[in-house]
Amino acid sequence: MLRMWRVGLLSGLALAAAPAHAFIAYVSNEKSNTVSVIDTDSWTVTKTIKVGQRPRGIDFTRDGKFVMVAVGDDDTIQMIDAKTQGVVDSLPSGPDPELFAQDAAGKILYVANENDNTVTVIDLEKRARLGDIQVGVEPEGMTISPDGKTLINTSETTNMAHFIDTSSRQIVANVLVDARPRFAEFKHDASEVWVSSEIGGTVSIIDPGKHEVIGKVNFEIPGLRKEAIQPVGIGMTKDDKTAFVALGPANRIAVVDVASRKVTKYLLVGQRVWHMAFTPDEKYLLTTNGVSNDVSVIDVAAQKVIKTIQVGELPWGIAIAP
Repeated sequence: MLRMWRVGLLSGLALAAAPAHAFIAYVSNEKSNTVSVIDTDSWTVTKTIKVGQRPRGIDFTRDGKFVMVAVGDDDTIQMIDAKTQGVVDSLPSGPDPELFAQDAAGKILYVANENDNTVTVIDLEKRARLGDIQVGVEPEGMTISPDGKTLINTSETTNMAHFIDTSSRQIVANVLVDARPRFAEFKHDASEVWVSSEIGGTVSIIDPGKHEVIGKVNFEIPGLRKEAIQPVGIGMTKDDKTAFVALGPANRIAVVDVASRKVTKYLLVGQRVWHMAFTPDEKYLLTTNGVSNDVSVIDVAAQKVIKTIQVGELPWGIAIAP
């Protein structure tokens, strides 16, 4: 009985000491034409995948089986098998695809094509192109409402957020924002859309029902010129209380209180921070730093950078397995 008790105790301790499930992150490296695979248990790069030319936008399919990466100079979306970690297929986008968004069911993919001012609509099951939506000049930012009814695309040169009805695939509203909008993010409760403007140096907050800018987030960092503060990627916690904004060459992530729309803290990360992704448990936020060729790991609760991971040249986008 004593021996059995000891075995049970040791087994219990072993289970308690076992590491948590590691998530896998994929980082697109724009210059080296690769995707770095990061194990979030060891915080190390476990594989480097060769992909097409100039990979940028990256995300998992809803079922987690594939990683989609926009290879802009090859005018296509490549698909990486998440099990074998190799490129197995491609999707037909328009010229120079950059960012994309998919519906909640994972059946339809919407791709911003920077060079022909369109959003391509792709059937993910058939892997076939369904058509194109004409938008503004240099489309980039892409997000879809939680109910799947509204797609938003931002056009960098037109300086607008285009609201698109997903059933008719028609633009229903154009909202003017500050210069060079790069990214759009819905609050999880769908009450607001946040749009970053790289040259304008702000984040515009849009009422998606009224199609009006109802507020802005401004940034000010002692010792830095306004021109050096260039908002790009945005990440928002599931409770919609805290937003993280990548500030490009300012080399910082701004921590924003969503309710007050005020910056509460700046976190120093790598050089030229572009985009970010949360681990599914939201314990960590990983950011891509284009000039320093690394990824910063942020402890979300502590709001502190805890790790830096070297990846390929000019890391741009990041996706973490669901």
